[in-house]
Amino acid sequence: MKCFFFAKPTRNSLRTLVVALGFTSATTTHAIDIDPGDYTALPAGTNLAMLYYQYATNDRLYANGERAPENAGLDTNIGIFRYVHFMEVGGYIVDPQILLPFGQVEAKGDLAPLGSTSGIADPILAATVWLVNDPENNHYLGITPFLQVPVGSYDNKRALNLGENRWAFSLQTGYIRGLTETLALDLAADVTLHGKNSDFGAESADLKQDPLYQFQGYLRHNLTQTWDVRGGLSYTYGGETKVDGQRQDDKTETLSATIGTGYFITPTVQVLANYGQDLSVENGFREEHRVNLRLLKVF
Repeated sequence: MKCFFFAKPTRNSLRTLVVALGFTSATTTHAIDIDPGDYTALPAGTNLAMLYYQYATNDRLYANGERAPENAGLDTNIGIFRYVHFMEVGGYIVDPQILLPFGQVEAKGDLAPLGSTSGIADPILAATVWLVNDPENNHYLGITPFLQVPVGSYDNKRALNLGENRWAFSLQTGYIRGLTETLALDLAADVTLHGKNSDFGAESADLKQDPLYQFQGYLRHNLTQTWDVRGGLSYTYGGETKVDGQRQDDKTETLSATIGTGYFITPTVQVLANYGQDLSVENGFREEHRVNLRLLKVF
């Protein structure tokens, strides 16, 4: 997931282009991206250990649907360690989990003077509760609350930060429906509510943000019992920010596409590779290329 905050750009001042730059990983609470199959409930007692890597290039900056004239860029290298434990509570499968993001962000082009930053981002606590759990028909419905804890690296004097210095809460609903023996539909919708950052920017301003909504849909086709291909779309909307009460006219409206494949190299180890890019962006950076890799171990 990604999140950047901007002032409305002008042609004669790069400094007015950037209110500040902040970054969070693909699974943080700005947009809770799913991988197809994530909402599959596993038997109680199962554990998952996952390691994610994402590389993304952001070479175009937009304001109100128009590309800004500056040559602004941002490259990101982000990793996430994720641990999941499945258990039964009151007859329902529940999976408490923790996500620990870390990585590096580097400004490019006209933004190069902003430099780079690296370190630990804000950890995330989550737990899915499955209301529909029908493995025989590949039919699942789960609800997941996510809580982002503001303990990641943050310095209000830096333009780039991995931590956000604010709490965030997301609620996501995920749905899987087997359409045939080899074809499945994955859907997800979420809303994110953000706490206030009272130390935003060099002037320690108050940053507030409107709710952010995301909708995702994927088709997944199993070529064999251990190998699948997948593709889908994601639409993110809302999240306009206010700095000291002044609206920044930076509402998110982004449509993205992703294709990928997953393969179990052993019965308990899966590798996943996805490629994606933004198709349209209203405000903020447009992701030109995004490569996601995931290694999963079941134990």
